[in-house]
Amino acid sequence: MQQFDDIDQPAWLPTLDHWLQRLGLLRSVLLLALFGWLSALLCSWLVIRVIGQGNFLIAATIASACSIGLSLSFGYLLLRLVRYQQSMQARLARRAHQDGLTGAYNRRYFNDLAERELARAQRYEMSCALLLLDVDHFKQVNERCGPICGDQLLCEISEACAETLRQGDVLARFGGEEFAVFLPHTDPLGALDVAERLRARIAGLGFHWRGQAVPISISVGVAALRSEHLTLAQLVNDADRALANAKSQGRNCVRAGDGGVGGRSSFVSR
Repeated sequence: MQQFDDIDQPAWLPTLDHWLQRLGLLRSVLLLALFGWLSALLCSWLVIRVIGQGNFLIAATIASACSIGLSLSFGYLLLRLVRYQQSMQARLARRAHQDGLTGAYNRRYFNDLAERELARAQRYEMSCALLLLDVDHFKQVNERCGPICGDQLLCEISEACAETLRQGDVLARFGGEEFAVFLPHTDPLGALDVAERLRARIAGLGFHWRGQAVPISISVGVAALRSEHLTLAQLVNDADRALANAKSQGRNCVRAGDGGVGGRSSFVSR
């Protein structure tokens, strides 16, 4: 059996949807009804001319009533179907780019966006940076409070990060309890400032689960673009080493990669 993903979209469908959006559903249905009515009148006139007998007024009245009723009914259903189909395509496209739990971009789509931004930065000699965020002691939270609590925690962290970042910044769930942020047009000091604001925002979330406070913090590794970074993988590796450094130095802190600027720390006792 042929899968739905293998069925090509009709070439006329985007054009129909374009005009449907321009005219609106009501005007589109009325226009379709007008076309059906004129077509019915023309057909009635042609039939009477061919057979040479019949009352044109009666035939036109019956044909008009039928055509208008059918056009309004089927036209409305058809146009609603087109709108629904286009809406579903847009929704599926978003889901293909998003992490199913947090709503942030998934790793694959993040890599595509980040590679394009990195290539643009290298071509025009612009600054950019990459952050890797890891939720501190996330395994302990799952073990103590359960995986549902852990999922809710990740969702709130993702939402807090999205609210803190600029519109052009790219946030993604990189895997497990790790997030990645690509910062276009951001120098090393600016990247450290963003990382520290994210760290402080997460530390101040005040997350509760079933009436009990759950301590929450993140460790952040920062890598700013340098001439040695030829690929996105190299930038990610630099940020990953900085993240490992942040985790080894007590967590809940920001650390920069090789050649970066030293980060600021804020330690918590557990």
